[in-house]
Amino acid sequence: MIKSIFARLQQGHRTGRFPNEEPALPDRFRGLPVLHQMRCPGGCRTCADACPTGAIVATDQTLALDMGRCLFCTDCTEACPEGGIEFTREYRLASAKRSDLVLSSPGTEPYHDRALALAEEIRRLFGRSLKLRVVSAGGCNGCEADVNVLGTIVFDLGRFGIQYVASPRHADGLLITGPVTENMRLALKKTYDAVPEPKIVIAVGACAISGGPYIDHPETHNGADSAVPVDLYVPGCPPHPYTILEGLLGLLGRARGRGQLSRAIAETGEAIRKEQVEAGLERAKHAVRALGAEPIGNPLDRQRLGSAPASGTKSSRT
Repeated sequence: MIKSIFARLQQGHRTGRFPNEEPALPDRFRGLPVLHQMRCPGGCRTCADACPTGAIVATDQTLALDMGRCLFCTDCTEACPEGGIEFTREYRLASAKRSDLVLSSPGTEPYHDRALALAEEIRRLFGRSLKLRVVSAGGCNGCEADVNVLGTIVFDLGRFGIQYVASPRHADGLLITGPVTENMRLALKKTYDAVPEPKIVIAVGACAISGGPYIDHPETHNGADSAVPVDLYVPGCPPHPYTILEGLLGLLGRARGRGQLSRAIAETGEAIRKEQVEAGLERAKHAVRALGAEPIGNPLDRQRLGSAPASGTKSSRT
């Protein structure tokens, strides 16, 4: 027991500070794709031909990419000589609508402003306690591994009141991975029926959204929404644990959107700048007094007063 305590003290605090702080992502992380249709020469379909899942549609007027099909494999970026597609480090990818996963250039709305939250009544029921039954409907264990790792000390899913349960009768919803194979379709439907109302369904990974690399295979059904209604789509192959976690918190209305986060960062930066200016002025006053003189007042105050004459000076009207 003593050795365990000492080992724990040496390890220190391991749980990430997300969502209060931005997560540390690996150098090889590939996030939200950015499309540059203007860079594409007329008639070029190199990126679309290179995509293994048909996620890209390229025409002379538009360039579109379906993140629900995308494997984030970079075959398109390596094939494109003009850099028409780039992967950013934006990890907030989840969407409540399947259509919102389709990006296009030109014409795509800012992706970070998407709405994820459930209806108010559902959030009231599940906002502080959400139990999920995980169903692997024929997956390769990639998405399953990233779903399971959310229960470790680094991510600590339980601190948000979200837990995985063994029985669908104890669950508030399903978290589905895999392309929904023929052998798992009936099992998925029965599991869904066993969850009491109201319930939610989350599709994690390209396979669960569209079939992924197994799309249109005769033994798969191209994703979860072919068998059950889906409330949240989390794209990726597999999606990063923080992508899954941000989607879950956004679904419950507990994650700030990127637009809100940008405004909060800007406000914090402005507050820090003002604090630094005030601290610098205070140090300047001390330096003036140390030289035996008297400070002439706060320059910021004079700036706010505009061109008002200082005390002791004559007005131009007298």
